[in-house]
Amino acid sequence: MKHRTTSAYILSLILTLGLSLQGSTEPQSTSQQEALLTIGGKSIDKDELIYLISKGQGPSETVSSGISREEFNENLDLFINYKLKVREAEAQGLDQTEEFLREFESFKENLRAPFLIKNSLEEGELRKAYSRMQEVIRASHILIQFPPTPSKEDSLIVLKMALKVKNEVENGGNFNELALEYSDDPSAKQNKGDLGYFTALQMVQPFEDAAYNMKPGEVSNPVLTNFGYHIIAVQDRQPNPGQVQVSHILVRIDSNNPNGEDLAKRKVNDIYTEIQKESTTWEGIVRNYSEDPSSREKGGLLPWFSVGSMIPEFEMAAFMLTEPGEVSPPIRTQYGYHILRLEEKKPLESFESLEDNIRSRILRDSRSTMIKSQVMAIQKSRYNFEENDTNVSSLRSELNELSKSEFRNYIETNGETSKDLFKIGNKSQTASDLLDFLDQEELAIKTNQKSFDFWYDRFVAKSLNEAEEKDLLTNNKDYQMLLKEYRDGILLFSLMNKEVWQKGIEDSVAQKAYFQRNIEKYQWPNRVNAYIVKVLDLTKSEKAKELLANKALTPELVNSFESYYGENSPLAYQTESGLLPYETDPVLSKANLDLPYQEIEANGHLHLILLGDKIPAGPKEFEETRGLVIRDFQESLEKELVSELRKKYPVQINNKAKEEAFISLNQ
Repeated sequence: MKHRTTSAYILSLILTLGLSLQGSTEPQSTSQQEALLTIGGKSIDKDELIYLISKGQGPSETVSSGISREEFNENLDLFINYKLKVREAEAQGLDQTEEFLREFESFKENLRAPFLIKNSLEEGELRKAYSRMQEVIRASHILIQFPPTPSKEDSLIVLKMALKVKNEVENGGNFNELALEYSDDPSAKQNKGDLGYFTALQMVQPFEDAAYNMKPGEVSNPVLTNFGYHIIAVQDRQPNPGQVQVSHILVRIDSNNPNGEDLAKRKVNDIYTEIQKESTTWEGIVRNYSEDPSSREKGGLLPWFSVGSMIPEFEMAAFMLTEPGEVSPPIRTQYGYHILRLEEKKPLESFESLEDNIRSRILRDSRSTMIKSQVMAIQKSRYNFEENDTNVSSLRSELNELSKSEFRNYIETNGETSKDLFKIGNKSQTASDLLDFLDQEELAIKTNQKSFDFWYDRFVAKSLNEAEEKDLLTNNKDYQMLLKEYRDGILLFSLMNKEVWQKGIEDSVAQKAYFQRNIEKYQWPNRVNAYIVKVLDLTKSEKAKELLANKALTPELVNSFESYYGENSPLAYQTESGLLPYETDPVLSKANLDLPYQEIEANGHLHLILLGDKIPAGPKEFEETRGLVIRDFQESLEKELVSELRKKYPVQINNKAKEEAFISLNQ
């Protein structure tokens, strides 16, 4: 199957190829020994052919014995046809059109992504997050919050307070009571710091990192987040139970009634008792008693949820249910009393299913900032970034309080346009380059941001990204090949569309002329007007015979029988009608064409046959076969195109490089 797979890939890449190699295969001169081909004097390296054939081999073929000589030669011929068309597209300037440049730039952006430093770091974070998702953690915390716009002194005071609380915990203090006393988390008044179970990406990153590095029973040192300092106590770690779907009944507590709690408790207990009776249905009780208007008419059904998505009491009760249909005892939450019924459970989804969701969540939280910082640090090291501290500090002190629009006036007035800001490799970026960058940037800046720092950091990032892309184009062979594959593929499509496909579809005069020149290809065989009823249920055969035997074949008879069995016995028969080739048809080939009605056994089934007029073999009308003519006409246009291109661009093959390519594919 290798032959088909490899050829199929190249055919799918270069769309329509298939001519055999024409012309001579003279060896190259010494100066061209490294090239596999020259087409019209333009060299093509053997690595491009090796790349395309290797990419076309599926996973099962990577352990096979390689590619045969015949397969290799066939693919080389296809490759030559492909490159001839690309050469012609370039000669016609199709690689300079606005449409091509726009489309190729769009492809480049997508193709580049997997090769970037950023992608490998993101992939690492994705895998780490999914690995953590295999577990859920139950933890409590005490938050010592920063005041608004804290000073360094404020931050130190908060840290000292957090250390004091940690010390009290270590000296035997009850964590939950200390949370009630000290925590600035408003929810601590209800939950005494207990956050319930959570998994990856449900807490801010520093909190998550700390919790996943702790064992049950451990208490953390103060953990810094944007909210302040957290003291974290991990209570439990469990395998992730996945997702659950439940229905519920809600009984609210009337906070304005002094007896509201007792009344709600009594009501929910009565409902729970009612549920146990065999005469009741869950949906009926939900409709009559639940005080959740959003789910009451749906039988109390709630959306699927995972750990960390609901309030802890509700969530724990839901995940404790084990069998669909199981009903929980009443539980209390801040919303009132609930009775839950388990509908269904499902395990954590695969990485592939969750990948896009995980990526979206990572790019929305602090991890995205961390990834950007890491990317820039790696780029600076890899591409020899050197900052001119003196010049940058000078501009920073003058420009940080100015708006972006005032930068140019200051820099030009003070003659600082030629000042070096940084170097990447051997290339210097000056204040003038910064101004050019600013002219292209449209992004609005927040009023509380340091203006120069913000724009300078963006300029550095853009310059480093350009250095990385240049490095990919220069040094990453896989990226070079992929980029060339897509570039040439777009050009091939453009040329084929212009020279073959549109001509084949739009030129009706040429279509008809091609049809007349090749009329022998478009012939009807001997045919007969026939109606064949294949009997699938023999108990219904007599009724079919009664309706069809000794009747003339007419449209009315066919319609009558089709209506009958469609209404009464749709699975009893299978029918076929029209002008059918009687010499090759497996049923009609056994028929006596002189009998208008007959019964024939074929392929294990009884067939009832009505025959009408016989039509002798003869040419088809153009409209009867127009689609096939257009396809054949397009193929002929392509053959003519390739033939012309072989004359226009002489093909030479370097036999030494050809043999090297063959050996490489069989190693």
